[in-house]
Amino acid sequence: MEKELEFYLDYLDVERGLAANTVESYGRDLRQFLSYLREQNYTSWGAVEKNRILVYMELLTKRGKSGSTVSRSLAAMRSFYRFLAAEGYIDVDPTLDLDTPRAGKRLPTVLSLNEVEILLQNPDTGTPAGLRDKAMLELLYATGMRVSELIGLAVQDVNLDSGFVRCLGKGNKERLVPLGSVAATALREYLAEGRPKMLRNRDVKTLFVNHHGRKMTRQGFWKLLKKQAQEAHIRGEITPHTLRHSFATHLLDNGADLRAVQEMLGHADISTTQIYTHITRSRMRKVYEDAHPRAKIHTKPSGGEAK
Repeated sequence: MEKELEFYLDYLDVERGLAANTVESYGRDLRQFLSYLREQNYTSWGAVEKNRILVYMELLTKRGKSGSTVSRSLAAMRSFYRFLAAEGYIDVDPTLDLDTPRAGKRLPTVLSLNEVEILLQNPDTGTPAGLRDKAMLELLYATGMRVSELIGLAVQDVNLDSGFVRCLGKGNKERLVPLGSVAATALREYLAEGRPKMLRNRDVKTLFVNHHGRKMTRQGFWKLLKKQAQEAHIRGEITPHTLRHSFATHLLDNGADLRAVQEMLGHADISTTQIYTHITRSRMRKVYEDAHPRAKIHTKPSGGEAK
């Protein structure tokens, strides 16, 4: 069974030319499935029935795997079994009539306004790296751009006089996003005092650089964000996307138009942006329940019947 799996992964890599991380992801999901089958004493892929796959998917769910993870695992199995059938390794494809489980949408993690303020005030602006960290965090929250867009910015993509940033998003689609005065000030200080010292006379076109004077990477930004969040005592998991989520939610909380937020985020479909309206509704409901005296059912006071 391992040999046939390796044939399939080679096929994905060589013949279909899929990205290395995609091949790796398929391989990881299928090896986990193979490990499960061996525990159940299976010795061939052709002996696996549809019901066995359903049991395995249910097992993944019970282990706390998300709907998207279970769906991805099933997609890997489907593709693999199509390959086995096409190559004549099996007679019947047990995945043919299987329905893909619907992945429930999780509401994104959002920082409170106070948490954002604490995080953005944390960098030590007495150092070049601190000036850079401050500028990156302020810019990310001010614009809601993706991390890939942030680290891909060139110096000329930021127009501090007009207050706009030019982003190159998914599918190489270009958009202009407004830039607030606080973020603009942080950028000016970084460009004047931080970036020249970090460049070390290197000719680098990207706006943000690391301590070696080279282009900042996604991993590099992830590390600095975690460092700043820990120092600021931000509880819970925070990712580079957290500031993007917070940007959108705080705009909608304060009455921003959904279409305008969609355009600033670079979403092709407004349904993607609408998830943030669910967050604002949830927050509104909590405020209401915490504050309104008759929002919750109260028990009768003891001491006799009401007259």
